[in-house]
Amino acid sequence: MHGIKYIIKRLAWSIVVLLGLSVLIFVIARVIPGDPASMALGPTASEEAKELFRKENNLDEPLPVQYIYWLGDAVKGDFGKSTHTKRPVSQDIKELLPATVELIILAAALEIIIGIGLGILSASKPGGMLDNSVRVTSYLGIATPSFVWGILFMLVFSYWTGLLPTVGRLTRGITPPRTITGLFVFDGLLTGNFEAAWDTFKHIIMPGTALALTGIAQTARMTRSSMVDNMDKDFVASEIASGIPKRKVISLYVLRPSSIPVVSIIALDIAAMLGNAFMVEQVFSYPGVSKYCLAAILNKDLNAIVGVVMVIGIAFLLVNIFVDIMSAFLDPRIRLKENSA
Repeated sequence: MHGIKYIIKRLAWSIVVLLGLSVLIFVIARVIPGDPASMALGPTASEEAKELFRKENNLDEPLPVQYIYWLGDAVKGDFGKSTHTKRPVSQDIKELLPATVELIILAAALEIIIGIGLGILSASKPGGMLDNSVRVTSYLGIATPSFVWGILFMLVFSYWTGLLPTVGRLTRGITPPRTITGLFVFDGLLTGNFEAAWDTFKHIIMPGTALALTGIAQTARMTRSSMVDNMDKDFVASEIASGIPKRKVISLYVLRPSSIPVVSIIALDIAAMLGNAFMVEQVFSYPGVSKYCLAAILNKDLNAIVGVVMVIGIAFLLVNIFVDIMSAFLDPRIRLKENSA
């Protein structure tokens, strides 16, 4: 019962946060230098055409009135029409978001498996060669932007060795799978179009790995640091002294409390990947929603900018709620604190 009340409370606050985010991004998008009508219609458009465009998009109204018009449509899932693609923004996002989600799924899987695995190995023998190697390598992973890794991967695995395709989501000539989830790998497996599933997977290996490397480094460092701190606790020394194997103590009594900050880092990293994918998708010419938003920014496509940022904001809020629930599950003291409040 307390858990349900807590979730409802968080959802209510999330709505308030979304309203604040919508106001902020709406105002910022409107004050960016440049005339939206001129950028949408081109420099050769007549003043009459520009005035008609402003009137149709409520750009001739005061800013608060523009926001009210926009909010009324956004609540219904209508973010307006893109001046760049000439299509509804909601339709563009619906078609392009699955491609980015596919990248994020691969990146998240790599971050969880490799990051946590390296952190556990590093913490098992603090100060050893493996521990020092992981710590040094993690600094390199954190300091290097994802798009730089992407360029290096293209040179090694595409240009020099030809092992992986360079750009796009699917090789030209291969029939896309029938749409079920919008994720080509899953849809290809579900419909028996294994050629498309395998080709799509090859296309996302490089951008997905480039997107994951910073998160892998952060997760490895956080896992290692948290586990080393917990291994210094008295209860761990007592359990080892009582004859329980160290590996069992680590897996049963150290890993679970150590995973609370790690879960938070991983979840927030996954949400941030929607934004971090901007340059990675641009480097690989990958048709995702992040590449779409970058083009919208360059063309001052106001509706597309606000629509994509709102989607990213919703993802962050949902992830934060998930992190709170998982933290309460992993540590009963958090539940008790919430119940007493």
